[in-house]
Amino acid sequence: MPMNRHPLDPACTATRHEIGVERQPLLILDRVLADPMRLVAAATSAAFAPAYGAAGGYPGVRAPAPLDYVEAVARSLLPVLIDGFALPRAKLRRAECNFSLVTLPPDRLHASQRAPHIDTVDPWQFAILHYLCGPEHGGTAFFRHRATGFETLSADRLPAYDEARARDADGDGYIVASDAGFDMAYSVDAAFDRLIVYRSCLLHSGRIGDPSRLSSDPRRGRLTANIFLTLRPG
Repeated sequence: MPMNRHPLDPACTATRHEIGVERQPLLILDRVLADPMRLVAAATSAAFAPAYGAAGGYPGVRAPAPLDYVEAVARSLLPVLIDGFALPRAKLRRAECNFSLVTLPPDRLHASQRAPHIDTVDPWQFAILHYLCGPEHGGTAFFRHRATGFETLSADRLPAYDEARARDADGDGYIVASDAGFDMAYSVDAAFDRLIVYRSCLLHSGRIGDPSRLSSDPRRGRLTANIFLTLRPG
């Protein structure tokens, strides 16, 4: 078995929060890795490529993260996730992970990038966001859609949400607070080697701090590792 170059700190523990009216769980872990700078070093040699297009997408660049890091996080967090989200017995179905760097300036954003989003309507997919940058890069915010009151989206909710969103007027640039269309329900500050876990169907957005700090250099920019874990009952 290949050596794991990115072991977790055995002293790391999770704190559980319930956010918004829907009381969705959010897990926050600090000082996650035994040597987080090793992961940053891996990012500096990774092959980043744009993750956006004419229709939007992630407003920056992405690169594959090391497989041993993904496996270490997925295996270690699975029991924590099952407990924190009060799930029945569950097994890991799929894990995907990339390094990510927000790089697009506010005036170049597509309309879809200026509003909160979800990653999927599947309630069994979970987002694991690992900050490899400091608080000067903002954080992550979670939102309630004013017109519908939705904080999470499901297949059943999508038609009403899409109809209401067509009447919304979005602001300019990255959303960093409540606006005409959305109330900010909760916010987490970035902190180096902090990791948060939430359902991918939660309306959320990166809270970009100072846009002048955006950079494609992993040592200077808003570097994160983003893991999507999809579970299945059983």
